[in-house]
Amino acid sequence: MERIICVLIGYAFGLFQTGYIYGKAHNIDIRSQGSGNAGTTNALRTLGWKAGVATLLGDAFKCVFAVLTVQAIYRNSCGDILPLLSMYAGMGAVLGHNYPFYLGFKGGKGIAATAGLLLSTTPWWMVLICLFVFVGLVAATKYVSVGSLVVVIVYLIEIVYLGQSGTFGMEANYLYETYAIAAFLMILAFYKHRANIGRLLNGTENKLSIGKANKK
Repeated sequence: MERIICVLIGYAFGLFQTGYIYGKAHNIDIRSQGSGNAGTTNALRTLGWKAGVATLLGDAFKCVFAVLTVQAIYRNSCGDILPLLSMYAGMGAVLGHNYPFYLGFKGGKGIAATAGLLLSTTPWWMVLICLFVFVGLVAATKYVSVGSLVVVIVYLIEIVYLGQSGTFGMEANYLYETYAIAAFLMILAFYKHRANIGRLLNGTENKLSIGKANKK
């Protein structure tokens, strides 16, 4: 039951669609611009760098807040599996971000929300590793999708490393469950980026650019 509650809490936080809300405040439906995605990259390309930064921070920290809420609720009663419950909250936030019911289940791709889970579940030096990997790859290739996909792989590796090193302090069955969630989030990211992967293979993927959509 705790797992379901954590997913629902995360999903509720994930429904805060920063890019969509930012666009609406400027009389623009971001889903009708650029790629039609409500995430950070499309906000950056179509609404400018301020929108991109606001969307990135909003989408990341809604996941952080979801994890903190779950930790506050279950710290005393389920402290022994708190890392696992935190992962469920993060998964819920990503699902809420990707599939918001009130927008016809058309949201973002979950990378910024997953970044929030990264901030909430790994040490600072692992956060820096992912940051350097992402920035380095995007700088080298100009493809945000490449940096995003590699980072979710690195995050899975980090979670497994933390679990196997005893950092989480959970029994093996809970650790495997935690790994499964991280693996699911990686697979979901690849699924949401399937069109990008196709364009990368065809050499037609859009490179990073910063634009400003015309207000309607």
